[in-house]
Amino acid sequence: MHRSMDESTGGAGLPAARSHPTARTGPPPVSGAELPEPAVLGALLRRHGWQRRGGAPGRYGRWTPPGSAAGATSLLVPESAAFPDSGELIEEALLALGRSADPSARDVLVSLSVPSDEIRWWREVPESVAAAAGASGWTEAEELRSAARQVLMAGALAARGRAGYHGARHRRKARAALDDALIGPGADGRTLTAYVPVASGRAVAVRLCHALHATREAVDYQRATGGMEAFDSAVEAGVGRELTEALIALVRGTEGAGIDVRWAPAAGTPDGCPARPAPVEFSPGDLPALRAAGARYLRDEPAVQVRLTGAVVRLRRSGPRGAGIVRLRVLAGAEVAHVRVELDEEAYRIAGHAHLVGLPLRVEGRLENRGGFRRLTGASQVAPVQVDEAERDRLMKALQENVDFFEEACAGEEP
Repeated sequence: MHRSMDESTGGAGLPAARSHPTARTGPPPVSGAELPEPAVLGALLRRHGWQRRGGAPGRYGRWTPPGSAAGATSLLVPESAAFPDSGELIEEALLALGRSADPSARDVLVSLSVPSDEIRWWREVPESVAAAAGASGWTEAEELRSAARQVLMAGALAARGRAGYHGARHRRKARAALDDALIGPGADGRTLTAYVPVASGRAVAVRLCHALHATREAVDYQRATGGMEAFDSAVEAGVGRELTEALIALVRGTEGAGIDVRWAPAAGTPDGCPARPAPVEFSPGDLPALRAAGARYLRDEPAVQVRLTGAVVRLRRSGPRGAGIVRLRVLAGAEVAHVRVELDEEAYRIAGHAHLVGLPLRVEGRLENRGGFRRLTGASQVAPVQVDEAERDRLMKALQENVDFFEEACAGEEP
């Protein structure tokens, strides 16, 4: 899924990481590459704290890193491509950014390499807590990273479909939408920035932006009136239990926290969004409203009637006869990876036979929200599904790799 800019290629993660071009050391390869528009480079420098200090108005500007002293690195950036030698100045600026030790230089290069919307988190941690965490602040940084990942996943789930509670639904596709997202930590461990490529993740950034503002408005309404109805209407904007839980994780143990969404200058402002969305902040005083909303979403999300097809991966019952429990790997019909189904004796026999001969099973029932939509109740119309030889061979290979399930199907042993 989303990964740190400091992760090595092939490291553990969700899923395996690919290093970003600008996460590597050394100057960026600019020769022969398409150069960014001067306005885009200028906008990114300003966003990441660089200061314009002089230059010829209407022609070019001189930019220095945030907090730099006299004699520090400076860049000459033309104001438009019409300026003579604009290309050479841009190339020199990119090379200087690649050599710069300032962390903001890498942030600019990341945004230039792949046009990305930026989502920034920050936390205000009490000094006593920060001191207890030690000089490195490792625990604090990990808590922030975990909360940020939860927020991103909540946005990706909401982009797949609106629901007060997603549970296990839609998670594979939500993770896929975040495959190319990069996470870069701030130097102090209290800030974090995610770079979400426009091509694959803009829908996530847009939905998250709407959902965060809707959450803020719903919390304000609840704190002012005591009513929860604003959270009901906020579902359409993308708010749900996953987001409220993520925000609780972000705010807990802090004096306050916030999230800021910035659009990729090269891609422009998405339809229906402000050019510069206001940052959204939450405080410990918001936690009761967020907890109440999360519980409400979990309680009120309805069960879903489905007709799904799945491969039998586990069978279990207490004896050689009677009802039993079957675990299916879902192939079609539901946006979850696995479901647990209780079957009567005849249906269990059908499932065991399908498992033995390498055929998927089709079943109808209700996916219950309890347990994250992983449990199917009221199972009916249980029947094996004919598949082509290639798919059957693949299923049989999976069966042979799990021979203990073979024995369970025959003898009804506990796994």
